[in-house]
Amino acid sequence: MTPVDPRLYDIIVAPVITEKATMASEHNQVMFKVARHATKPQIKEAVEKLFDVKVKSVNTLVRKGKIKAFKGRIGELSDVKRAIVTLEEGHRIDVTTGL
Repeated sequence: MTPVDPRLYDIIVAPVITEKATMASEHNQVMFKVARHATKPQIKEAVEKLFDVKVKSVNTLVRKGKIKAFKGRIGELSDVKRAIVTLEEGHRIDVTTGL
């Protein structure tokens, strides 16, 4: 097994486990929280090398942070960048098991 570049772990932050992500997994798609500075080619390379799969396409979106009240004080949640990764036929990632 070849050593994995540690910078790849900085690009892929965490898997997204929601109802929408679960429904997308039926269409061979996986959702990840990614670094704000990550580009689509960087995300594609990171997923292919970390999970040993073939990526068909990458779509990204930035979910804007909301204003919330924390114990009576007004605060703002951070913006979060997500990537929807579509895998080639025959490839799968089980995000519930981890790396």
